[in-house]
Amino acid sequence: MYRNGCGGCASWRKPPSPATEENPLVIAVPPLFSPIPPAIHPRHAEIDVETAAWAETYEIGSVALRRRLVQHEIGVFAARVLPHGREEVIRTLSDFVLWLFGVDDGHCEEGDLGQRPGDLAGALHSLLRVAQHPQAPLLLDDPLARGLRDLRARIDEFGTASQAARWVACLREYAFSVVWEASHRSAGTVPSLTDYTLMRLYDGATTVVFPLLEMGHGYELQPYERDDRMVQAAEEMASFVITWDNDLFSDHKERRSGGGYYLNVLRVLEAEGLSPEEAMTRAIAQRDRVLTLFVRLTDHLSATGSPQMRQYVAGLRSFVRGSQDWGIRSVRYTTPGDPAGLPTVFSDTATDDSPEPLGIDAVSWWWDVVPAGSSSAERSATRPSRREGLIGAR
Repeated sequence: MYRNGCGGCASWRKPPSPATEENPLVIAVPPLFSPIPPAIHPRHAEIDVETAAWAETYEIGSVALRRRLVQHEIGVFAARVLPHGREEVIRTLSDFVLWLFGVDDGHCEEGDLGQRPGDLAGALHSLLRVAQHPQAPLLLDDPLARGLRDLRARIDEFGTASQAARWVACLREYAFSVVWEASHRSAGTVPSLTDYTLMRLYDGATTVVFPLLEMGHGYELQPYERDDRMVQAAEEMASFVITWDNDLFSDHKERRSGGGYYLNVLRVLEAEGLSPEEAMTRAIAQRDRVLTLFVRLTDHLSATGSPQMRQYVAGLRSFVRGSQDWGIRSVRYTTPGDPAGLPTVFSDTATDDSPEPLGIDAVSWWWDVVPAGSSSAERSATRPSRREGLIGAR
């Protein structure tokens, strides 16, 4: 089976020459392995409309950015993440994800602050203060801050004090990581695979969603479960698969954006000497191996944990699968005017199901905490039929 030996590469490398129209270096993404059945909340269309109205009410981003974001069906994404959750929490998640895109697209990738990591850190620190203490008289006329105050009020309404505190802490992790990304953008450098893997666990803002998985069903994990290393590993694996998939789905859009600099796992692997085709194959093998491990671990946690734990790992799985379904359907990544060549179905077979670690130091500890094997019943419970693997099946 495939082995990755890139974990010890240099801290950064100068990127290869950017793609051009004559040499786009873009290849189609094949059907990806997904053993988790799809699901979606029945009011997904209404939630999407309500999020578009929320974006206008709080004037998130520029007019042009808002017009783009409301076309991306972010409400549908949230409805896939919490297919059986409370509608008011799904709406909160949807509005929050649109707010994150307003920050990420408006400040980090397309705005001037994306090239000035020091100034970006200051701007994000002020927003973090608003999230932590919304009563503080900061950024009172700033649309992002006003939207964030509304979101924090809803987090307080639907969650516990500890869940709200965790949400703020995870938002801080996200802010720290996007400043790191801005430092590479300003220097035009590409990080090593180990460094990229570590920061990608946070700069995709996946961890900020985790508290809402609990809020969506009105429960809270006990501290002994929350702090368990197996639970932490399952969360990180979910983040890895979600962000690796996002990198695969967004590669075409990023290469064709005309902005010059972009950063995803394919570019990282290409900077370490792989061809575009080899990079695609290796990235898919990496996510397949981790997804296989994730299923084994969540099978175990479901079989041995409390009812709240079973609900939580079901939420992690819905987050993974919901991100996949949305990623191959949203115009954010399909780019209809310049089709991205994304798959329309998923595969029920992994390209790499080896039980060996990837060889990436930042995440090698995952393999130390996963129990050896799982029952055939547990495995079959997570393997959908080929019909269930079709996009949008429910």
